[in-house]
Parts: sequence; C-alpha cells; structure tokens
Amino acid sequence: MNAIHPALAQTLEQHQAQKFKDKKRYLWLLGPSVPVIAMAAMAGYQFGPKPLKKAFAGFGPLLVHGIIPALDKLIGDDTENPPLSAIEDLENDPYYAALVKSFIPLQYCANVYGAYIASREDTPFVDQLLLGTLLGVVNGVGINTAHELSHKASKVDHYLSHAALLPSTYIHFRIEHPYGHHKRVATPEDPASSQMGESFWQFLPRTVTGSFKSAIDIETRRLARKKQKFWSKHNELIHGWLGSLAYHATILNVFGRKVSPLLLTQAAYSVTLFELVNYIEHYGLLRQKRADGSYERTMPEHSWNNNNVVTNLFLYQLQRHSDHHAFPTRSFQALRHFEEAPQLPAGYGAMLLPGLIPKWWFKLMDQRVVDHYKGDLSKINMYPKAKARLMKKFAADKSQ
Repeated sequence: MNAIHPALAQTLEQHQAQKFKDKKRYLWLLGPSVPVIAMAAMAGYQFGPKPLKKAFAGFGPLLVHGIIPALDKLIGDDTENPPLSAIEDLENDPYYAALVKSFIPLQYCANVYGAYIASREDTPFVDQLLLGTLLGVVNGVGINTAHELSHKASKVDHYLSHAALLPSTYIHFRIEHPYGHHKRVATPEDPASSQMGESFWQFLPRTVTGSFKSAIDIETRRLARKKQKFWSKHNELIHGWLGSLAYHATILNVFGRKVSPLLLTQAAYSVTLFELVNYIEHYGLLRQKRADGSYERTMPEHSWNNNNVVTNLFLYQLQRHSDHHAFPTRSFQALRHFEEAPQLPAGYGAMLLPGLIPKWWFKLMDQRVVDHYKGDLSKINMYPKAKARLMKKFAADKSQ
C-alpha cells in the first residue's frame, strides 16, 4: 500500500481535529465525584439502617477493589484517542482545569464530614478505621489531583496541589514528582520506579524515604540557586508542612482526639493506594544507557499502560502513562493511548490487590517483563536482592 502524501496526511489530521468532540466531556465528572460518593456513603452510615453501617463506612475499598475493576471489565477499553491537532484546543478549554480544581473543596467537605461522624460518641473504633479507609480513597485521588496540578507552570496551581496533599501529609510529592521522578524514571536511581523482583512491601519504604530525601535535595538546590537557605520563608516544602500541620491541628481542635484513628488511617491508606499505583507504573522497566553513560530519553516503552475507560475517568487518564511521561505538562484530557507501549493485564483498580500479595504479583508480571524485553535479562531493572534468583529462573526457562 502506498504511503499517504504528507500534505494529505496533514489535511486529514486537521479534518479530524475539526470533527473531534470529546465524548467523555461530562463523564470526566467522575473524578471530582469521588468525594461526593464518599459523603453519600457517610450519610448512609449516619442515617441508614444499623446492619448496613459497616458496609457504608467501608465503601471506599469496595469501590476501589471491587466496583471499579468490575466496571472496567464490563465496559472495556476507551476507543477515543484525540488527534494531535486537537490537543491545543483541548488544552485551552478552561472546563477541564476547573473540573480538576473542583475536586479540592469537595475533598475538604468530605474530610470534615468524616471527622464529624468519627467524633460522635456512638461511632465505634472499628467504624472510625473503616471511615478512615473511605477518606483514604478520597485523599488518594487527592494525591492524583495534586499530581495533575503539580505539572502546571502557575504558582497558584502549585499551591492548589499542596492543598490537595494536606490531609494525606504527602507534601514532598509536589516537589519530587515533577523534578525528580520525571528526570530519573525507569532507572535504578529513581526511588519511585519499582524493580522486577521487588515486592510492594520492599518498595514502599524505599520510595517514601527516597522520595522524601530527593524532595529536600531538590528544594535545597533550588533555594541555593537563588542564594536562599533551606530554612527560610521561601521554602515550598515548609509551606506545605506547615499547612498540613495546621489542617490536622484544626481537625483535632474542632472534633477532638477521638478522630485520631480516622486521621491516621486515611493518611496511611491514601499513601498506600497512591504508592501502589507508583509500584505498578514502571515495574521492571529500564531506560538503557548510551555510550557516554547517560540514559536514553523516556519513551512509551518505559511505562506500563492500560486503556480501561472507567479507571481512566476516575484518575484523569493516569493509565495513559507513557504519553504523560513524554509530555509531562500535557493535561489529562489530551493524553493519548499508544498500542506499542507495554500493557498491563488489567486496569489499576484490578492490579492493586495483586500488588499487595508478592507471589500473585510476580506470577502476573515477571514473565510479562521478560517478554517485553524478548528474554534479554540484561535490559531489565532488577531488584539487586532478587537478581541472582531471577537470573537463574528465567535463564533456565529460556534454555528449555
């Protein structure tokens, strides 16, 4: 078949852009609907029948680990991919930015309502923990909202990003992710890129401590370039830490110490959910080194992707991760799907539980990593403590 003439291809692309209408335009409301869903579940807990109270309180994990994966399976993949020539119009449409920012006031309403319910005398300790997981889902999506805002150029967006992070206390993410992870992604030096053979429980302390240290280093160097000290009023990390401290102190002051289990549970669960997603996104993938020792540029092959429409609607298309790394400032509505990028066997929601169970995860993913590199084990980002075992296992498999 003859190749299409470049001028004709450009004309076709322009025609596509003129015709393109985002069919998901109003479905994107599922993202900021998460706090609303949580508040509805809390209302069910407060006013509903006693036998259903624990179901309402624990609705968050049910939504994440059950309902969303089931809907992904039922509805399937997203068939819509915006043409390149439509991206500028999508980026310039203020509706999408307003939609992302609308999550934050709803997030705070959900957190205050949850604190109120947890503070009531008739709320048992176990129910406080369950309500904490419900808020953990809200604030986990809040970290993802902060992710979307952290890549923008505006200082207002940066501080809105911090606002979304205050309940989870994951302040350093605003600094480390755009300036650390995006620079080192899919390399052994990146604390936020998981390695083949590394369980989530090994990855979690490495990514939390490594990312925290990286954020401090990045902010220290930024301030030094401006001839300012780390402990100064110009430090964005300190602004975020003080904001998070003020938020939690206010909640405790208004609702009392009884809400402490709720606050601890929501922070732990929100961070765990988000870092599980981090664990999934680059597992075992490695950017190769050039002759001069530098790493090759980030390509679609360095991120695991999935195109299930429901999870993408809830998470601002985070599963179209390759395009995000290729164009970090590109807004969620303009991200594109690449068939050539490595694909997960299911959406993020369905991959979270396997991620928590090492044997299940390794069974699902290790052979997939090896197949992605066509059996060349030298190209894989391997966990050093598991390298000898993995080399023996997959070298033996290859020889058979």
